[in-house]
Amino acid sequence: MSFPGPNQPPSNGGGNKTNGGNNPFTNPFSRNNDGKNGGNGANGNKSNGPRPFWQSPWLWVVVVALLAVTMFQLFAGAGSQTIDTKDGMQILNGNTVEYATIVDNTQQVKLKLSSDYSATDPDTGRTKNYGKNVQFYYTYAQSAAVVKAVQKADPAKGWTASMQQTSIWTYLLTSLLPFLIIFGLFWFLMSRMGGAAGGMFGMGGKKNSGKLLDGQTPTTKFSDVAGEDAAVQEVEEIKDFLKDPSRYKALGARIPRGVLLYGPPGTGKTLLARAIAGEAGVPFYSMAGSDFVEMFVGLGASRVRDLFDEAKKNAPAIIFIDEIDAVGRKRGGSGMSGGHDEREQTLNQLLVEMDGMGENKGIVIIAATNRPDVLDPALLRSGRFDRQITVNLPDKKGREAILRVHARNKKLAKDISLESLAQRTPGFSGADLENVLNEGAILAVRDKRKLITMDDLDEAIDRVMMGPAKKSKKYNDDDKRLVSYHEAGHAVIGIKLKDADMVQKVTIIPRGDAGGYNLMTPREEKYFHRKREYMAQITGLLGGRVAEELVFGEISAGAVNDIEKITKIAKAMVRVFGMSSLGPIQYADPQGNVFLGRDYNNGNNYSAGVAAEIDKEVRKIVDECYEDCKRILSENRDLLDLIANTLFEEETLTKEQIQNLVQYGTMTSPQEEEAKAAQEAEAEAAAEAETETKADDAEGSAKDEEAPKADDNEPQQAVTDEEMEAALKELTKR
Repeated sequence: MSFPGPNQPPSNGGGNKTNGGNNPFTNPFSRNNDGKNGGNGANGNKSNGPRPFWQSPWLWVVVVALLAVTMFQLFAGAGSQTIDTKDGMQILNGNTVEYATIVDNTQQVKLKLSSDYSATDPDTGRTKNYGKNVQFYYTYAQSAAVVKAVQKADPAKGWTASMQQTSIWTYLLTSLLPFLIIFGLFWFLMSRMGGAAGGMFGMGGKKNSGKLLDGQTPTTKFSDVAGEDAAVQEVEEIKDFLKDPSRYKALGARIPRGVLLYGPPGTGKTLLARAIAGEAGVPFYSMAGSDFVEMFVGLGASRVRDLFDEAKKNAPAIIFIDEIDAVGRKRGGSGMSGGHDEREQTLNQLLVEMDGMGENKGIVIIAATNRPDVLDPALLRSGRFDRQITVNLPDKKGREAILRVHARNKKLAKDISLESLAQRTPGFSGADLENVLNEGAILAVRDKRKLITMDDLDEAIDRVMMGPAKKSKKYNDDDKRLVSYHEAGHAVIGIKLKDADMVQKVTIIPRGDAGGYNLMTPREEKYFHRKREYMAQITGLLGGRVAEELVFGEISAGAVNDIEKITKIAKAMVRVFGMSSLGPIQYADPQGNVFLGRDYNNGNNYSAGVAAEIDKEVRKIVDECYEDCKRILSENRDLLDLIANTLFEEETLTKEQIQNLVQYGTMTSPQEEEAKAAQEAEAEAAAEAETETKADDAEGSAKDEEAPKADDNEPQQAVTDEEMEAALKELTKR
């Protein structure tokens, strides 16, 4: 698939000719279509060319027809029923044979009878009708006896002896067909191994698998990229250069040839690359580093050439290579591969295309990787990847911005605070945050609700971090109390130790491989951590193990994950950060990543004596944190018991509930109790008022029913009085 150039109108490139030039039956060899497969566009890949003859449907129609004819000939003689040799010789002794044929080379006798032949099956006892055409076989030693029997039978219409001839089709089928099947299978397997490189040995197929996203220029904009303002600012100049290079050329500036985006997975490197192409309005070619690596040497390099040739036709354009470390690793590998290694050949071609003898005017290469440390230095130099941009995990502000982007199409409840959600998700990437909102939406649909609530998002965070809750897994009381004190120990350290992380949530509900966990977040996000902060982290991780020892007098295996983290932090403090008596000397790779091509011949760059000193310093750090943790928990034993017992009953405690336990000794504050009492009083008053209103309404309805009777009598009484007064006046006059 391809895009038209910037000054050319879009074209279907034959993609709509479903009944014309690309129809395999009306044009079986795809002639007169300029080598364009329907859908390749005006500048489509011409590597397909005319369709090979073996792909013509008419060829396969002929092959199927020939096979059908051959099979018919093979089974044409299937009309005669086979009988036993003994039964056949008995028939010859009778008078029912009209015609007989002896086939010498197959030791076969075919008989045409005057009436149907029937025989009883000795196994089943049933009688079977074999019809008038039967046959039987004999051995070579019986040949003379069979001929004499046929002669003696003297068939009414005669008899003959013949040699069965093998047809040319049968010969071809039996001799050549196995070879054709093997060759076809081999061809299929090699085509699959070659992948998109074009069939067996790269013949007859597409060499270039570079694809344009969505069949058009990406619609992603910088507004869709949140939480990476610094990275966006760095790449905006590339967008401006692609849209209007004249401003930069006026000052003698050239377009950057390449931009390397590196950072942890899920931070939006691919999204940022698409946004650059969307903002610039240029074609966007996307490939993965593994797409260049094939079985056969030279196919990867050929694919690189084809990709750049295609991009040049549509310049200005952007080529995006995801996971470039798959093809751009340091040359030499393990020191055992030769100079004809496929990956190295591909890398060499990529280096030449980026900054070789030719110029790639208007082409920008954007690459993304999680391992910049393993890339070849020749690939990272200026003139190839001129800019190397770090795409880090977002901070709190960035996480809130990312949540707002992904919440555009989500129906959230009014009480949801994205700021609070960002506070609770330190270390989450953009992909993790998108997954949190998606999991929350799924949970809301599962409960048949129309809005996503905070409880849904809270559960979603737990799912992303630890996996779904194992509600079916139940502890016995002893294990449940052990887990409660373990998690309470972590919580108490987080509350009482100044530099420890804040407790956001504590639960003893099993999730993943953990029997329970504490959600603890930094009090504030920092770029640089001090020694006391690392010590506080170790102390907090020791809280569970020390609590078990302090309360139960023994320890369990539940702290295995905590011990792993403790060891990692302590070793990094000594070997990487120089936070020990050994001084500012680094004894390990700060990145902690081993690359065979770099570290194959590298051993420890320190002596055995120094290794022993490192072990002592690591143990010293852990022992100091252990004693500090034990002191804090002993001094706050009442709080430890309170949180553990409450956790034993409730199983989950939120940040607010833990704060209330620390301040008031209960899960709810006095203010909350007063507010709850006030709400209950208001509810009771409202219920009483409603009851009184209903009684008044009922009394009013009763009066309304009596009122019409009184109204009916009043007019009659009034008329009677008037009549009586008039009558009295009349009597007085008289």
